[in-house]
Amino acid sequence: MKCFQLFRLDTANHCLWRDQERVAIAPKAYDVLRYLVENPERLVPQEELLEKLWPETYVNPEVIRKYILEIRKVLGDRPDNPEFIETLPKRGYRFVASVRDEDVVEPSDLPASHEIDKNITEPDAGIGTSRSKEKNSFPQRALWKFAIAPVLTATAVVAIGAHLRSTRNGVDAPSFSNPSIAVLPFVDMSPAKDQEYFSDGLSEQLIHDLARISGLKVVGRSSAFQFKGKNQDLREVGSKLGVANVLEGSVRREGNRLRITAELVKANDGFELWAQTYDREISDIFAVQDEIARSVAGALQSKLLSTGGAATSKDSRATNSKAYEAYLEGQYSIARGQDKEDLTKALSYADQATKLDPGYAPAWAQRSLVLQTMAAVTLIDNTDGFQRARESAEKAIALDPELAAGYLALAMVQINNDWDWEGASTSVKKASLLAPGSATVVGIQASLARHLERVEEAIVLYKQAIALDPLRANYHLALADELRTLGRHEEAKAALDKAQELNSQLSSLHLTRAQILFSGGHPQEALVEVEKETGDWEKLTGEAQAYSAAGRHQESDSALKKLIATHQNDCAFQIAQVYAFRGEVDKAFEWLDRAYRQRDPGAPEFATDPFMESLRHDPRFTELLKKMRLPAQ
Repeated sequence: MKCFQLFRLDTANHCLWRDQERVAIAPKAYDVLRYLVENPERLVPQEELLEKLWPETYVNPEVIRKYILEIRKVLGDRPDNPEFIETLPKRGYRFVASVRDEDVVEPSDLPASHEIDKNITEPDAGIGTSRSKEKNSFPQRALWKFAIAPVLTATAVVAIGAHLRSTRNGVDAPSFSNPSIAVLPFVDMSPAKDQEYFSDGLSEQLIHDLARISGLKVVGRSSAFQFKGKNQDLREVGSKLGVANVLEGSVRREGNRLRITAELVKANDGFELWAQTYDREISDIFAVQDEIARSVAGALQSKLLSTGGAATSKDSRATNSKAYEAYLEGQYSIARGQDKEDLTKALSYADQATKLDPGYAPAWAQRSLVLQTMAAVTLIDNTDGFQRARESAEKAIALDPELAAGYLALAMVQINNDWDWEGASTSVKKASLLAPGSATVVGIQASLARHLERVEEAIVLYKQAIALDPLRANYHLALADELRTLGRHEEAKAALDKAQELNSQLSSLHLTRAQILFSGGHPQEALVEVEKETGDWEKLTGEAQAYSAAGRHQESDSALKKLIATHQNDCAFQIAQVYAFRGEVDKAFEWLDRAYRQRDPGAPEFATDPFMESLRHDPRFTELLKKMRLPAQ
């Protein structure tokens, strides 16, 4: 027990007493006071305090001044006539009160913890106003839901700091030894509340910039944006996303004027590492984005990060404000979904952006993504759509060889239409070098591995993608499907349970579970499950298979006929899958050939699909592998 004047610093129980009354003091303020008290009459340089109290984390030196102010307020000290802490400008601080050691008060003499912890106020650790919180309550945060455009959207999550761990409800918080960050969607604070597309776009660009930092874990957009519009406890956000730090902020726009605030916060305790407000013209948006990314990278540039530089954008990314706004409007439409209206709007905005600035590479990558999505869902001609998508991706790469989105757009064309596996591998590798922290890159690597019959590798990669984008239900579903392929049904069920927890309306969810059930000899349970399926072709495919497994052939025929009548142009592979499952080999090859000609995205998976087992010893199976340029078995 360290005592000075009327105060007692209980170093065993980490609390401060004035006579018999416990004094409310923030945890870090207590740490600063304790260090000064344990070094009385000695000048303690500011750098020493930073090194001792934040050994693995970069902290704005302004934080020390804030805590000194808080300590003086708690002790009733005056800087102009100090009784406790003397400030030596530009040198440091000295504890000047006489300190004596006394025996530690026994725990039984202390009030119960639930009595002494109430209403403790912790000041803001950095720039800005103080925020108060009750016990087990932290500032609330916002977020929303992800739709499509994995290539052009991403979310960042960074964990830094000392090797400390905190727990909540018995669950360990993310370790600070693994650098990680999540960028939550910035809040639209504009008077008309009509700049959501702009605030979302700013968040996405910061995710993209931070994902370029080697050694930094950046959470995917789909996971981070699930907190949009929600008031979520910051510790819960960190726990759910597996990160130690969160970047959040707001955008206020009036005409061409912008006010952007950004704040980097530690998730486990709300400690502010960095904060800044920018008042700029919209023409300065790229400079602001770069400055925020550099500042965040600098704040995270602790001993744990191997990179020597900050995240910066390329000059070729800059464009005029009108083209940039059209690009952001396109991103916003893409994120809404895959229906005709949203995709048509997205393509219109992408075309507008490329016309306003033909040299703006991100808009060409965006255009490529929209075109191939429209082609895949048969909104436009397949051949023409993918050709235009390929040209747009190549244009993006030519304009900016350092833009990961261009390579990912090209890789998706090469995977889904060209079946150019070598070219796709090269494109994905290049994207991985440019955006090593991107969940989207890892997800596409997993997809490529599954097409090339490297199922075990795909499983590992999907698990990595989940670590980067933990709340994205599609990744859990894809993992379940790969585990099903290898017959690892219990693991597959666990992955499906997680996918369902995240999105109970996810298409193919119940189809995959039904396929596991009838493969395991439970056709009746499979039928019950498939009736819950939300996707149209998925439900018909599952019914045709499950009825066949149950020996109800007439009903299987009925479901298959309906599948053919309604989805022959976009589900040739699934039709072939049903025929193969039923042992109708010739029909199965007939539809596989059609899937090949139609460039059905599922066709390359026939090589590893266990439902194609009846075809494997037919010479046509090997011939089809060669036509698709897949590895011969």
